Amino acid sequence: MIKLISAIGASAMVALLAHSACAEEAPPQPPALHTEGTTPHYPLRHPKEQEWSFAGFTGHYDKQQLQRGLKVYTEVCSACHSMRMVAYRSLADLGYSDEQVKAFAAAHEVQDGPDANGDMYTRKAVPSDYFPSPFANAEAAAASNNGAAPPDFSLIAKARGITRGFPQFIIDMLPGIGGYQEGGPDYIYSLLTGYDETPPAGLEIAEGTNYNPYFAHSAALAMPKPISDDQVTYEDGSPQTVDQYARDVSAFLMWAAEPHLEERKRTGFMVMVFLIVFSGLVYLTKRSVYSGKN
Repeated sequence: MIKLISAIGASAMVALLAHSACAEEAPPQPPALHTEGTTPHYPLRHPKEQEWSFAGFTGHYDKQQLQRGLKVYTEVCSACHSMRMVAYRSLADLGYSDEQVKAFAAAHEVQDGPDANGDMYTRKAVPSDYFPSPFANAEAAAASNNGAAPPDFSLIAKARGITRGFPQFIIDMLPGIGGYQEGGPDYIYSLLTGYDETPPAGLEIAEGTNYNPYFAHSAALAMPKPISDDQVTYEDGSPQTVDQYARDVSAFLMWAAEPHLEERKRTGFMVMVFLIVFSGLVYLTKRSVYSGKN
């Protein structure tokens, strides 16, 4: 066991030194796009790493940013994408009062029933309801979107991370240095801001699709550019740009996928402190027990 721990520690140290050396030699460059005559590997460009308030050991959500992200989702994304695993009542975690949550829910309709006659009906949503789907079923969603049903957004920020190679994935596991869990938000942000790039020469894009080098499964996707500058009005004076919209909605979707992130990090920190103290006590006990031996 000691040899195994030593080997893991040595590998981590080697990876860290390699990472530091590379950082000192030259800034990281984005991977080259697919060129003619080569086999494409998707995404054509890796997501752009961003700085998020919820990153790191002491990461936390910026509630004002989450509120802006909710606004972007409501006014833009909800026209195609559902969030059927997120309840309206959870919006209280974003800083909204109970009355504001009730008013937000009441602005939407959900299907309920059956009634006494066995029929389904619609009613105003209440805080215990979940965000409804804009389509009756998956077939209707696909028919309205060039044959591709838009994915549900409840867990999209946790489901869309891009794997990072060696030695980066080892560094990601090191507390304080790594702990990288922001691949999903990075991917969403990059995808939303990657529509304006021009396809490289020799790359054929299927008719009816839209080129985006950050798409994980192909060089193009059915969804057209969903948002543009000044499309959503921010009351707090934040920039009304695609970059800011993408950043805010990415953070909101991260919260939707992991609403208890702050609590989890606090618990993890306390556990680490306990283990350090406990390890010290075990060491002192061992010294005390064996101190009388020659």
